[in-house]
Amino acid sequence: MKDDNVINMKETKLGEMNWRKYTKIGMFFIILIIIFGLILSNIFIVKEGEYKVIRQFGEVVKIKSEPGLGFKLPFIQSVTTLPKYQMTYDVSKAEINTKDKKRMIIDNYAIWKIVDPKKMITNARNVDNAENRMEEFIYSVVRAELGNLNYEEIINDEVSSRGSLNDKVTDMVNDLLAKDNYGIVVTDVRTKRTDLPEENEQSVYTRMISERETKAQEYLSKGDAEKNTIEAKTDKVVKEMLSKAQADAEVIRSEGEGEAAKIYNEAFSKDKEFYHLFRTLESYKKTIGDQTMIILPSDSPYAKLLMGYTK
Repeated sequence: MKDDNVINMKETKLGEMNWRKYTKIGMFFIILIIIFGLILSNIFIVKEGEYKVIRQFGEVVKIKSEPGLGFKLPFIQSVTTLPKYQMTYDVSKAEINTKDKKRMIIDNYAIWKIVDPKKMITNARNVDNAENRMEEFIYSVVRAELGNLNYEEIINDEVSSRGSLNDKVTDMVNDLLAKDNYGIVVTDVRTKRTDLPEENEQSVYTRMISERETKAQEYLSKGDAEKNTIEAKTDKVVKEMLSKAQADAEVIRSEGEGEAAKIYNEAFSKDKEFYHLFRTLESYKKTIGDQTMIILPSDSPYAKLLMGYTK
C-alpha cells in the first residue's frame, strides 16, 4: 500500500511538473504572438501621393512623406493619412446681392492641396474641417467682391469691368488661410455658373428678350440706312454717267448732222435740178400714203410729174 502511495505521489508530481512546463511554453508562444501582433499592428506603409502624420497624445511628433514603411509606438501614438496631391472641392451654392441690389446664386469650385500637414492637423484637425474653413473664406471673399459689381457687369462680358476676378479671389482666400495657419493652399477658384433665384428668372428672361429685340431692330435700322446711302450714291453716279453720255451723244449727233448737211450742200450744189427732184420725192414720202387722195389741176407741175410728163 505504501509503495503504491509513493508511486502515485511521484506520478502526481511528475504530472504537475509537465503541466507547468507546457504552461510556460504555451505562455511563451502566446506572448510571442502578442508581441508579433503588436509589431504588425503598429507598422504602417507610406504610399506615393500621401502624408503619414504621427501623433502622440494629440501632438504631431513626426511626418513621413516619402514612400516606404514606418513604425509607431503602440497605444501612445496614432497615424493619420493626408493626401499630398491636388484636390477639387465643390463649394456649396450661395446667394449674394449685387451692387445694384439684385440677388443671384453663385456656384464655385476650388482646387487645393495640403502644403504643411503639421499646421493642417494642428489647426483644422482633418480634411473635412479644412474644406469647411476654405469654403467659408471663399464665400466671404466672393460675396464681398461681387457685391461691388452691378448685375450686368457680372453676367455680361461685354460690359464687365471685373477683370481677373478668379485670380483675385484665389489670392485673397490664400491670405486668409495663411493668416490662420491652416497649412493648405488654394490653387484656383472658379465660378461654374451664375443663376437667378427662381422668382426672378422669368422677369429677367423677358427683359433680356426685349433687349435682344431692340438690338436686332437697331441693327436692321442701321442696315436699311446703309442700304439707302449706297443706293443714293449709286443713283447719283448713274445719273452723272447718263447725263455725260447724253451730252456726248448730242455733241456727236450735232457734229454728224452738221457734217451731213455739209455733204448734202456740196452734193446738191453740183446739180440743182437733181436737188429739186430729190426734195420733191422726199415730200412725196411724207405726204402720200396708202389712203392718200390728192386733187390737182391737170396742168399742175406736180400732176405732170406724177403722170410722167416731163415737159
